[in-house]
Amino acid sequence: MTIINNNLINPNLVNKVKKTEPITNKDNTQNKSFKEILQNKAVNENIMFSKHASMRLNDRNLSLSNSQIKRLEDGIKRAEEKGIKDSLVLVDNIALLVNVKNKTVVTAIDNNSEKVYTNIDGAVIV
Repeated sequence: MTIINNNLINPNLVNKVKKTEPITNKDNTQNKSFKEILQNKAVNENIMFSKHASMRLNDRNLSLSNSQIKRLEDGIKRAEEKGIKDSLVLVDNIALLVNVKNKTVVTAIDNNSEKVYTNIDGAVIV
């Protein structure tokens, strides 16, 4: 036994400690610029799309450009500031139902087809 800082150390246990694995690049971001990585992180961390919303966007041939996503982020932020929990966010001709607390788009609808929206406590037009 060895004494270090008033603690007994068993030399047999010291050799059994596993070394940590080296840190690897799991995201495979090595070939991307910092700006691309930052933009992807911002979009992925700020707004989430539920599986249902993703399916609705795909089924209805709806897509959001980068500028529309920025406007959606702004709409969610404004809804949050007003204390809205479940919001309708209108971005051009796309109506998005959003759970504001989780920043999750619950469903997406072509605004030209549907005119009645339920289970919301506020709406934001951006």
